[in-house]
Amino acid sequence: MKLETMTDAELLLLGLVAEMPRHGYELEQVIEQRGMREWTQIGFSSIYFVLGKLEKAGFLAAETPAGSKARKSFSITPAGRAALVAQTIEALSSFRPTHSSALLGMVHWPVLSRKAALAALKTRGAAVAHEMERLERIRFGRQPLPDFIEALFDFSAGQLAAEKTWVANTLDYMTTKP
Repeated sequence: MKLETMTDAELLLLGLVAEMPRHGYELEQVIEQRGMREWTQIGFSSIYFVLGKLEKAGFLAAETPAGSKARKSFSITPAGRAALVAQTIEALSSFRPTHSSALLGMVHWPVLSRKAALAALKTRGAAVAHEMERLERIRFGRQPLPDFIEALFDFSAGQLAAEKTWVANTLDYMTTKP
């Protein structure tokens, strides 16, 4: 596996296994407990697939206790630790654009009536406001948080605030335009 092709799911699981050896179900529990699905996409069904890829790449080593039906436990290898460090630096230092569904909606605006399009934007604005409130409830329900986790919430809150502003400005522009 080339470092530049590591997915977010691969980087997430590699980092969690670097903390301590873990099996797939335990990784699922950690992801749930830490609220990691708030900022990354990984399904329970893909955890074992991703672990297998990381093992095949030499980033993880798997061990099953001899004579036992216990779950396979994964630990990070020296190559995995080097990849984790390199990918973490890459993730923090580079910009990778994300593409919102709003962009596709705006491109296809002409297929809607103006009334339907404006109603859809209003609905999006309400959904963004609701998500902002939900995120803040989660954030303040888990205090105190380490500074790097606070930064995760700040990042998400900033994105939501920018989208809320964009929706409001777009609605304003589109409702005053003939």
